[in-house]
Amino acid sequence: MLRSLNNKHYAVITVLLLVLTAVILLAMGREPICKCGEIKFWTWDVNSSDSSQHIADWYTPSHIIHGMLFYGLFWWMGRLFTGGAGWPMGFRLVLSIIVEATWEILENSSWVINRYREATIALDYFGDSVLNSVFDIIWMIIGFWLAARLPVWLTVILILAMEIVVGAIIRDNLTLNVIMLLYPLDAIKEWQMQVY
Repeated sequence: MLRSLNNKHYAVITVLLLVLTAVILLAMGREPICKCGEIKFWTWDVNSSDSSQHIADWYTPSHIIHGMLFYGLFWWMGRLFTGGAGWPMGFRLVLSIIVEATWEILENSSWVINRYREATIALDYFGDSVLNSVFDIIWMIIGFWLAARLPVWLTVILILAMEIVVGAIIRDNLTLNVIMLLYPLDAIKEWQMQVY
């Protein structure tokens, strides 16, 4: 079955998953775009109400990293479950989109929004706009695409560079975000609050 699908099939599935995610988020009551009425490519201020509302922001690198990590995970799982043959690239991309879209939906649930507000520096976080969530998935796709084309060593260097640069600039990144969401540490929160 998987081998009979071609790139056009996977492209259609990708678009349908993006549309389905947007529909679910809209049904959850998420704002389609920023309440400010503008659509910006980039938002500089991580502590403003614009964060997580536009096309890209300081958390965009974490979604690119998701794509890189999903590429490696599903490459490994494909070989594990097929006895070495591996899963088709399009199938691995679709799995990655499903995981990322699921996270975007969960991230915009009341439970996760409140968790961010309680445990992290995102005191004024009220969820992503649908535009931002859809672009978070697109950024993940870009990360997946990069990992598929770059040598592993360069992908690892890019992941480390993004984590270090973003961490140095905003005192937050994918690693810190995961730690603070799952097991909040007062020392990290205090260090992060020193910027604000």
